[in-house]
Amino acid sequence: MKLKVKDMDIATGGILVVLINKEDAAKLDLHAMDRIKITKGRYSETAVIDIGESRKALLPGSIGLFEEVIHSLHAKSMDTVHIRIAKKPISVDFIKKKLDGKTLKKQEIEQIIWDIVHNKLTDIEIAYFVSACYTNVMTMKETVMLTKAMAECGDILKIDKYPVMDKHCIGGVPGNRTTMILVPIIAATGLTIPKTSSRSITSPAGTADTMEVLSNVSFNIKKIKKVIANVNGCIVWGGSLNLAPADDKIIRVEKPLAIDAESQLLASIMAKKYSVSSTHILIDIPLGSGSKIESKGEALKLKERFEQIGDALKKKIKVIITDGSQPIGNGIGPALEARDVLWLLKGDEQQPHDLKHKSILMAGYMLELAGKSKPGLGYKDALGILESGAAYKKMLQIIKAQGCRKIEPENIKLGSYTHDYKAARKGMVSGICNLCISRIARIAGAPQDKEAGIYLYKHKTDRVKEGEVIFRIYSNSREKLKNAVEELKRNNPYSIK
Repeated sequence: MKLKVKDMDIATGGILVVLINKEDAAKLDLHAMDRIKITKGRYSETAVIDIGESRKALLPGSIGLFEEVIHSLHAKSMDTVHIRIAKKPISVDFIKKKLDGKTLKKQEIEQIIWDIVHNKLTDIEIAYFVSACYTNVMTMKETVMLTKAMAECGDILKIDKYPVMDKHCIGGVPGNRTTMILVPIIAATGLTIPKTSSRSITSPAGTADTMEVLSNVSFNIKKIKKVIANVNGCIVWGGSLNLAPADDKIIRVEKPLAIDAESQLLASIMAKKYSVSSTHILIDIPLGSGSKIESKGEALKLKERFEQIGDALKKKIKVIITDGSQPIGNGIGPALEARDVLWLLKGDEQQPHDLKHKSILMAGYMLELAGKSKPGLGYKDALGILESGAAYKKMLQIIKAQGCRKIEPENIKLGSYTHDYKAARKGMVSGICNLCISRIARIAGAPQDKEAGIYLYKHKTDRVKEGEVIFRIYSNSREKLKNAVEELKRNNPYSIK
């Protein structure tokens, strides 16, 4: 069937979609979510169809192409295209196979990932793949194949140095900006550490969101390699690169499902490390109520799995289990966390000491992993680098190499509207709910509003007086601040005994 193109001027952000009038659809017995093959000259594409129920949106004899299809076909309005019925991608059969509890082969996993990257699968089909891996846990062999497939379906940041250091925290704890402390510590020793980080999905800030307060974080691979060559490291947003691109598409469908399949968690993390040529990797698993991992048994099992996949990929891996029972640092939200980082690196008295201890601990492990420090002396060496000012100097070099925005913590602007939460009685802080803190900070506007968030004055085991400020909420919107305060009244994150 020949049809005239109408540019719908709508982007889906992923899946390839076209619109067909119901009269034309009836001629080919097409239904919503069926697939068609569209050909224009030497270009062709397979897309999912939506049905136009009237002539208002689309006349018979026309086909509405969404932006992704327009670009793929190099088409424009009034071009003529040919369409025919297309089969579903073969990867759908492989997803069904996993749903049945069977083990996937290398080429089957590679085909699923290729189809995800090239927008051949709908979100529903990707969700079934996620669900299949969640209910029928992948074997270690499958997980390694999934990791390699995810990495090799994107670009690889090739670095001709050894070792190449990297770290990752599986998340779930507000604050916890250890990356921005340990990267300059490691880079100051001459080691190479190309750190690609994520933006927030469900937290008040990701490392990329926080670093963006201080410098640019979106670069192409050529620019990143130049930064690394000049200053030994970087802290950039991985989403601006084509590194393991299937990961973001899988995460997008995981979010509303609120599930995190272990095999995909492992593959997601290790694929990103594989794609930046990391050779020595530190993995942080925060453990505690309200974090992603709440039982020690689960943490130990995940630790073992990381070590196994590290061995299979020929990477040197150190996995640590840390305290994830409360927020780390004082600032929660991009600007507040960036201020904490600079205070810590400068040795200012306002620095958060819990973040300092954890960052030095992790940096020490990495120095030992790389052979820069003798076993047991990494913490001392990392502390020396920090207190000498070398790490702060290196951080300034990284910030300037990435396009400086802010350097002095006092110049970092915070939300205009504030609310102080005060202790109703004296006592000791016995618990802090990570999820509640994150929710309140996000309702206040973080991370989209980088100046929004929460500043914690008290942590667990700290004593408080009646009427003393425990934390302060920041926002640039009266309405959002009001909503955050209402959420605070419903779910108080602090327990005081």
